Amino acid sequence: MTAPVASATSDALLGVYRRAPMEFVRGSGVELFDETGKAYLDFVAGIAVNALGYGDAGLEAAMRDGMESGILHVSNLYRTLPGERLSEKLVERTFADRVFFCNSGAEANEGAFKIARRWARSTGGAAKHEIIALRGGFHGRLFGTLAATDRPSYRAPFRPLAGGISIVERDLAELDAVLNPETVAAVIVEPVQGEGGVRVLDHAFLRALREMTRTRGIALILDEIQCGYGRTGSFFAYEQIGIEPDMLTTAKPMAGGLPMGAILVTEALASTMQPGDHGTTFGGGPFLSTVALHVFDRLSDPALLQQVKDNGAWLGSALNALAGRSEKVRAVRGTGYMWGIDIVDPAKDVIGRALDLGLLLCSAGEHTLRLLPPLVMGRTDLERGVALMEQAIG
Repeated sequence: MTAPVASATSDALLGVYRRAPMEFVRGSGVELFDETGKAYLDFVAGIAVNALGYGDAGLEAAMRDGMESGILHVSNLYRTLPGERLSEKLVERTFADRVFFCNSGAEANEGAFKIARRWARSTGGAAKHEIIALRGGFHGRLFGTLAATDRPSYRAPFRPLAGGISIVERDLAELDAVLNPETVAAVIVEPVQGEGGVRVLDHAFLRALREMTRTRGIALILDEIQCGYGRTGSFFAYEQIGIEPDMLTTAKPMAGGLPMGAILVTEALASTMQPGDHGTTFGGGPFLSTVALHVFDRLSDPALLQQVKDNGAWLGSALNALAGRSEKVRAVRGTGYMWGIDIVDPAKDVIGRALDLGLLLCSAGEHTLRLLPPLVMGRTDLERGVALMEQAIG
């Protein structure tokens, strides 16, 4: 790849990302275009955010509708209709009775931890406060969520992390020993661990964990920030498992690329939260919520979800066939439009070669490629992307 050309402002950004060298200036359908006009087929989707791809006419119309009132923001001190309508739709579509809107997935998980502890204190006193996360999970990079995130390199520079949060193995026997109803407030789980290698947790394991938490009076939080909102072929992944959580966190594609997250919660937990217990300046504002209403309607559409399920099954077969042809592919895991491919070479090297070929990939570990195409991507483009990836893997 050619070296990046420094711009007048490139040194002004905090250096926490190793950005690719090209500059994207335009998007159309499921492709991005750089400043030279080169097209890139997008298998990243802004890290599972751009579910509707680029230039979606309905998304653009929703943004125009959101501007018509002239109100982008009024704060949560006042009522506005779009956020209330969106919360009603989410309640009608899911297990939840209440919704809290925020700005990101990490904020949603931080808020869920607070709700869990507030509820647990009301049922078990101050001792009932521990949060349990699972090996391989990723829940954010704020102090509470970082303590629940199983990435040692992310955690080490920022110790000491928030207390009362532990990570345990994905093992029912260990969980049985750890889940003390007198001290544990909640367990947080990704049904499909994204950053942790795209690991689809066994449905029987999750059903057993749900029963274990229910009988012990421990809240179950499902983190569907990456795997929710249609990515697995159902609106939320829990629908395919046959369980209902006490809370669910979501974010990434909610507002079509604008920053938005949410906590979905049952009345039993929500009723313990009082005015002043939590807050957000921007969450659920009228402009964001107007856009998010359109995204909700599109991504909860049964026809789109069936397409993701069908094409996802084809994609899994194609990736397994690739693994059978290539000694450089060690394993394939995933579901719907969310896949991980373990490879022999460093993932960054393959990602670099894919860029040269006009394909965007991201990683989920040093030797794992992660595929997160827009949910509107059709079979022809999926086939093209797999072929380009095979070339990049070599």
